[in-house]
Amino acid sequence: MSSIASTAPSAVPTSIVWSEAMTAYNFGTGHPMAPDRLALTARLANCLGLLDRSAVVLLEPPVASVSQLETVHSRDYIAAVRRISDNPESPDPAHGLGTGDDPAFAGMHEASARLAGGSWIAAEAVLAGKTTRAVNFAGGMHHADRDKASGFCIYNDVALAVQRLLDGGVKRVAYIDIDAHHGDGTQNIFFNDPRVLTISLHESGLTLFPGTGFANESGGPEAPGSAVNIALPPRTGDAGWLRAFHAVVPQLVTAFKPEVIVSQHGCDSHKDDPLTHLNTSVDAQREAALAISRLAERLCENRWIATGGGGYNVTSVVPRVWSHLIAISTGVPLPLKTAVPQPWRDHVFDRYGHAAPEIMGDDVDLWWRSWEVGYNPNDAVDRTVMATRKEIFPLYGLDPWFD
Repeated sequence: MSSIASTAPSAVPTSIVWSEAMTAYNFGTGHPMAPDRLALTARLANCLGLLDRSAVVLLEPPVASVSQLETVHSRDYIAAVRRISDNPESPDPAHGLGTGDDPAFAGMHEASARLAGGSWIAAEAVLAGKTTRAVNFAGGMHHADRDKASGFCIYNDVALAVQRLLDGGVKRVAYIDIDAHHGDGTQNIFFNDPRVLTISLHESGLTLFPGTGFANESGGPEAPGSAVNIALPPRTGDAGWLRAFHAVVPQLVTAFKPEVIVSQHGCDSHKDDPLTHLNTSVDAQREAALAISRLAERLCENRWIATGGGGYNVTSVVPRVWSHLIAISTGVPLPLKTAVPQPWRDHVFDRYGHAAPEIMGDDVDLWWRSWEVGYNPNDAVDRTVMATRKEIFPLYGLDPWFD
């Protein structure tokens, strides 16, 4: 049996990407991807003193240039985004623009390119040695494909960061995606690139958008084993979610030997998220971030770029999860019993009319069974894990039963 870690290494140089301009990524009233998620996260992190820590540097996100975007998106697609940005009354469903998920809005190109630019500048800072770690909680747009918008995502900023690292001389990048939805766009972009290991832990495509992400999606002909998918059954809670994570992610990332880790921390697996069917807690998502932090420390000399992603419980879940992510990235995590600052709670009540949580965790009994205790074929989570391990582990010289 395992339990959550309560200590951390000493502070490490960390860049936090943020600007109020990032809230211009706004699909309109009523859309789940509310820009308030970002503003509330920044406000909470500031109230907690995270942005004033000595190891932290704030980075202003630039608007990614067309040439930068072309490293992961087609020229025709970028042109289509720019057209609809100037004329949102002319939808382009062939490129996924102007749809129910991705409504057109004036200024779409610049707003989307700024989120992408945030992850680009994070990669630039890591490459230049100006920072060890970076967080762009406004990023994580993992559904955007090379030539199509999808699932609230226009430009794929995480793919842009990975590609910038590769172009800057990094030989191997591990991408870890713990959003409740499959990281299909990022997987597709690097599906045939052996330099990139994409791992996605998500709700099964049988019950959730985008309907992909099964164990047999394991990489192209030139990169077998480069794509890893753990498709969890609906209603999976903390114990199963963390068991699955720890039964697959550390082993494969260690075997891959990345030089940098890029991660996506969509928090829509939370039990109170309105769009998914998983049942995790803030506590479990903090534990996964801690585990990724430890992998970066052990394998990558602390080089780690983390982004946000999905998460649609705007006031009680998203700001807490991503504030934990910021704290963990600096090497000094917040205890789960940390009080949520009263000024932030007052702001939430005044603006949204309901009470925010009093502490930074969900006060759950967090535990999971280690894979070493054995495989249970009657357990749906274990069957999912074994399907992934059988598909991928032998390609890395690992035993799917025992490693």
